[in-house]
Formats: sequence, structure tokens, C-alpha cells
Amino acid sequence: MENRRTFIKKGALAAGMLTLPKAAYLQHLLGIMPGNMQALRHHVGIYTESGGTIGWYIGKNGIAVVDTQFPAQAAHLMEEIRKQSGQPIDILFNTHHHADHTGGNIAFKGLVNKVVAHVHSKTNQEAVAIARKTEAQQLYPDTTFEKTWTTRLDEETITTHYFGPAHTNGDSVVHFEHANVAHIGDLVFNRRFPYIDKTAGASISHWIEVLAKIEKTFDKDTLFVFGHAGDTYPVQGSHKELAAMQNYLDKLLLYVRKAIKNGVEEKALIESTKIIPGAEEWTGAGVERSITAAYLELKKP
Repeated sequence: MENRRTFIKKGALAAGMLTLPKAAYLQHLLGIMPGNMQALRHHVGIYTESGGTIGWYIGKNGIAVVDTQFPAQAAHLMEEIRKQSGQPIDILFNTHHHADHTGGNIAFKGLVNKVVAHVHSKTNQEAVAIARKTEAQQLYPDTTFEKTWTTRLDEETITTHYFGPAHTNGDSVVHFEHANVAHIGDLVFNRRFPYIDKTAGASISHWIEVLAKIEKTFDKDTLFVFGHAGDTYPVQGSHKELAAMQNYLDKLLLYVRKAIKNGVEEKALIESTKIIPGAEEWTGAGVERSITAAYLELKKP
């Protein structure tokens, strides 16, 4: 009976692989696994490859995954998981709707029992897919929440939290309570210029408040997992990284507010800016996205 169950699971995984692009399927056949599995605490870890950081819990009797990057990367992740466990994938969480966090959902079709996200995240994912005509490439959440949602998986209690609009209007924090690991998605870009999605209800000022709420909600031992980080910075950290992200957003608003007061146009400010004064650690490409988002927010009627 056990061999039959294993065969069925492997067959389902292979069927899921067949839904992937040809290049990804060939990568799978050739055994190319470019990603990195990293254990953190008490059966909780992260997977990094291309896109927003994936979180995972591999227990004795069940598996949970947070975010999925893209289809090829999701397939690589599942191969890595299957090296450690043949248990079913119980729950897939999406921290928010962006494609580098949900694009790989489709690889879990028929393999995961439940997909959980904030109600706004599901709405945003559907709206973007319709606009881009990619509905067939989506696996949408089937379970949504507004404030919190909790489940038990083996020795781990997993609770999702929503603190309000920030990076989008549907950002979740997924907390593995026993391990005390909180995946906060793109609520922190660790020393990397963030994407501030105004088309999906982002708010820089509320983002600062959301980070403050997270700092109050979780204790000093909490290990946070971030969606993205600068080239020389980790995608996990402590309250210090949350405070640094708050500082970046605060200094961004201060910088753009001063420019508006002095009559500086958005284009001119973008052309003259490489760093945000007071938050010089934030580098790389994308400072113009922050400035544009701040102008939109501060100059709104």
C-alpha cells in the first residue's frame, strides 16, 4: 500500500511538471536545481532562486509552503522537498499577489490541499491575470481571510496576520509560532529599493505604520524572512531590519515632500537622485520607482 501511495504522489508531481514550460521541464529532467534550500529553525526554512523568497515547513506528517516564485522555480522547490519528505503538501500561503510570489502556484495544482491568502491578494491576483489574459496560468487562493487565520500542522501552529495597506493592500505575515519565524513577504526589501505598487493600493505612510505594528506583535527572538534583499544582504533578519526599512520609507517621504515644497518636478528629482538622504544603504536599481510612488501619494488631491 505504501508503494502505491508513493507511486501516486510521484505521478501527481510528474503531472504537475507537465504543465510547466518546456525549458523548465527539461531542466527538471536534466536534474538542474539552481536554487538553495536553507534550514532556519524547527523544520522551517527558506528557498531562494529567482523571485520572492519562498518559505517552507517540512513536518513529520505535513508540509506548508509560503510563496512560489515562478513555475520553474516552484518545480525545483518541490524536487528539493521530495528529497526530504513524501508527505502531502497541506497548505500554500501567498504573502501577496505579485507574479514573483504567486507565478509558481500553478505548479502546485492538484498537489496542494489548500491555498491561503488575504482577500485583497486574491482580488489583485485575479484582476492582474484578467488584464494580462493569463487566467489559465493561475492557481488562485481557495481560502481567504481579513485579519487573521490560524491552523495547526504537526507541532507547528501557523497564523497569518494582516496589518493594513503597505507594499500592496493585501500583504500577509505568515508566522510559524513554534519556530518563531515570520515570513513577511515584500514588507521588507532589505537594503534594496522597493517596489511600491500604487496600482494595488500601496501606501508608504501606512507601510511605516504596518512595520511598527509588526515590531509590537512579534518578540525580539522572532526571525523574519524578507521577500528581497540587496546583493550583499540576507533575506532574513531581526527587528533591526524592520526599523531600517521604516527609516527608508520615512526618509523617502521627507525627501520628496521637501522637493515638492521647493517646486522640484518629479522627473528632475529622479534624474538627480541615486540615493535617498538618510537611507544611503538602499542601493541598486529602482530608486525612481520609490520617488514616483511618493509623488503620487503626496500630491494626490
